[in-house]
Amino acid sequence: MSRGATQEGTKKYAAKFRGAAAEGHFREAQGLTISSLGAGTYLGQPNENMDAGYAAALVAAVENGINVIDSAINYRFQRSERSVGTAVKVLANKGFAREEVVVCTKGGYLTPDGTMPADPNRYFFEEYIQKGIFSAKEIAAGSHCMAPRFLENQLGRSLKNLGVECVDVYYLHNPETQLSEIPKADFLGRIREAFLFLESEAARGRIQYYGMATWNGFRQNASAGDAMQLAEIANLAKEIAGEQHRFRFVQLPYNLAMTEALTLGNQTVGGNTKTMMEAAGELGITLIASAALLQGQVAQNLPAFVAEALGLENDVERALQFARSSPGIATALVGMSRVAHVEANTRLVGRAPAGIEEFNKLFSRGEGV
Repeated sequence: MSRGATQEGTKKYAAKFRGAAAEGHFREAQGLTISSLGAGTYLGQPNENMDAGYAAALVAAVENGINVIDSAINYRFQRSERSVGTAVKVLANKGFAREEVVVCTKGGYLTPDGTMPADPNRYFFEEYIQKGIFSAKEIAAGSHCMAPRFLENQLGRSLKNLGVECVDVYYLHNPETQLSEIPKADFLGRIREAFLFLESEAARGRIQYYGMATWNGFRQNASAGDAMQLAEIANLAKEIAGEQHRFRFVQLPYNLAMTEALTLGNQTVGGNTKTMMEAAGELGITLIASAALLQGQVAQNLPAFVAEALGLENDVERALQFARSSPGIATALVGMSRVAHVEANTRLVGRAPAGIEEFNKLFSRGEGV
């Protein structure tokens, strides 16, 4: 079994779509060639029908020009990761090697296994506290933990669920959750401990890169209680591992209704105020857009000026086009639990991303959308 996605493998993947994929669909990020759209696995019931739906959709996505797959251990009680694992196996039999596909997952939230236990508190006590994997004081908001022993346990489970030897991007999942309960200094101390662990796992070859998958942390005013500064966090990684550190990815919501990464100056780098996109570019960190369709909320009834600026067939395509075309976004994630979703979304593989002219038109008419 191969270790993970490689420069050569992902280039080979993109080459399979020469002629079918438009220029700009594949991009370079951290030495890998990745697709402008990625397949998400968040929503859905924890049942066998949904498991099978996701597995089939992920296979179809990779067959149609998407080589970024995103999951998390808590999605559908670990079942989404297992659907990814099924898809990776099927794809290997169809001639898509592990080296061609970028597999991403997340850890941080406590999750049951497969189904909700009758007594969740007892389950977590017996499964984790009794075994010394975490202590009660390491839990924040009743559901979140970044203690190295816990992350080690979760990464081991994720590797098994996914059926891989290496996760290409391992995210701390919504770490800003902890800022509701602990002071900033303690929070940064916990991040540092987590990064020490993740750098050691990168050295072992069990992860290739790590990052943060966030919801509020990077898209609020800097003064917000759970706001984070990317430069401050990147500096922790640099202190641990120097310029070769593996903290290279940040995931955050970005769509027609949430444009903060592009429009809000909430980051400080070298004494200068920057947007998240500018800060990430300066710090060598790749941005991945989550919630590109905001669970369908920006996939219909868009203002007419959006269609005028972006063209395309329908509002789903326009919403995805916006997210994947924005400067500084490497991949826009969209949930794909059915093959029909994949067929609709991958029509964009053959269409070039929007250019700066179309973007200017969009923002001059929409005044920030």
